[in-house]
Amino acid sequence: MKTTWYQKLILGLAGLAALVIGLMITFAPHTFYASYGLSLGESPDLLSELRAPGANLAALGVIILVGVFRAGFAPVSALIAQTLFLAYAFGRTVSVMMDGMPSDGIFQALIIELVIGGLCLALFYRRPGVTRPADSPARRCRKPRQA
Repeated sequence: MKTTWYQKLILGLAGLAALVIGLMITFAPHTFYASYGLSLGESPDLLSELRAPGANLAALGVIILVGVFRAGFAPVSALIAQTLFLAYAFGRTVSVMMDGMPSDGIFQALIIELVIGGLCLALFYRRPGVTRPADSPARRCRKPRQA
């Protein structure tokens, strides 16, 4: 499977975003969350609960970036990216409905997550002239056409 420049661009954007944000949360959580106007304090329990998913986010960013350089891995990278960013957007949407509107910075993060997740989701849609390998996740999920 050959990836297009568009697919590489979107996967690169998603992977870099996840990697950089994950590394910031893991190694500089006070700085990262201060950019949202949040003060974390010094609780080891809270910092552990933030650093662990931060490391997970960074690791997923690396996996997403693999799809930029290995075309055969691009469908897996796109699936991971869309799941990651749309899950964050879903969680933030639930929070808006249950807890009220967040600060502008958090709301902007929601919009960015929706956009990146939506773009990654669009990587799975069939475009004229673009073929997918028989074992791609997009092909496995599709029902066969009736004759």
